[in-house]
Amino acid sequence: MLSGARSPAPSASAAAASLPNTAHAAATTSAKDADVVALLRAAGALIIGKTNTATMCQDIQTSNPVFGKTKNPFDRTKTPGGSSGGPAVAVAAGLTALEIGSDLAGSLRLPAAYCGVYALRTSRGAAPIVPTRGHIPRPPGWLTSSDMIALGPIARTAADLAVLLDVIAAPAPADGAAWRIDLPAPKFTSLSQYRVGIWADDDYCRVDSATRGLLARVTRLVRCAGATVDDSSRPVELATSDRLFRRLMYATGSVSASDEAFAADCEAADALTEDDPCAFHLKSRIMRHRDWARADEDRHKLRGRWADYFTEHDILITPAAPTAAVDDQTSVPSHQRYITVDGERRSFFDQTSWINLAGPVGLPSIVLPAGSTSTGLPLAIQIIGPYLSDRALIAAAQQLARILPTPAAPPVLTA
Repeated sequence: MLSGARSPAPSASAAAASLPNTAHAAATTSAKDADVVALLRAAGALIIGKTNTATMCQDIQTSNPVFGKTKNPFDRTKTPGGSSGGPAVAVAAGLTALEIGSDLAGSLRLPAAYCGVYALRTSRGAAPIVPTRGHIPRPPGWLTSSDMIALGPIARTAADLAVLLDVIAAPAPADGAAWRIDLPAPKFTSLSQYRVGIWADDDYCRVDSATRGLLARVTRLVRCAGATVDDSSRPVELATSDRLFRRLMYATGSVSASDEAFAADCEAADALTEDDPCAFHLKSRIMRHRDWARADEDRHKLRGRWADYFTEHDILITPAAPTAAVDDQTSVPSHQRYITVDGERRSFFDQTSWINLAGPVGLPSIVLPAGSTSTGLPLAIQIIGPYLSDRALIAAAQQLARILPTPAAPPVLTA
């Protein structure tokens, strides 16, 4: 759950786009901009300042000891999601027009879903299409980032996502002398031209009744718009994909641990049997390179299955999360947190299972507002597209927005 970048002002607003800060960044001033901030400055962006994130961007809600807790603008008892909860709230409340953050396990897209705005996780192959140098939670001074991190924009409309993508989709400065990023233009001008896959629910991560109703309405609207709809084919198994994602995420998360902390993880993991509840997490953190390479091979096989799926489909629509925004639990110890789905107590991390689909395979994914609950909380859908179809995916979101309800504004804007 990672977002942020290193800059004199740890987040950036491009008339206005801001990059979230971290608790560590509040105590230090970097001598250089993060690459993505440098791209914004070069394009003439107005850098407004900073927005709040989880500590070291490692939570799916937003609180830290320096700046405190960020609350959902639609209901102060709910979380705005994380780790980029501050950016999503800033856009939803009209404080900024555009925000930039990063996404490993939904750090951009979960807050967007909970706050009723748009977010794009950009494509990532062997290298990202948006440079990541300066990104936190790798400690300040590190030159590398996670192999699954992708930076992207948050905005109030799909068109605004496109404006920011035009600026930040660029090679890192070290590659700029020879490399260019030329994302394909959209092929379609009407939703009726699309072959749309819809994955409305799954036994692995059941959604609640409000979200099921939302996906049913979206399916009807897409069919009525003339699109070809396939609601039965599946590119991958959700359970298999999510387990691989978590394994790779735990591994990459161990990189910046201190030698002492990693040694303690190794000792603890070696003492656990495979059926211990903590075994999967700890053994993934300390996996040998051979095991990681085999997991990486599994990732490439998943990419192949997605590529096959997109030979017959243009986009896939899924839930963004099992429910609308959940209760804030920043004061609850992490091992005691949970969510409730139609009265059933579920894992706290089920919130990200659907948006994790795009993570291990580097596909672009947009979350967009698509309705509201009976209590006025935003409900969202996710659109996943083929690798490097970022511009086409934004165009699809624009087409969908024309047939979806107008997103509700938070009470702060309507009082």
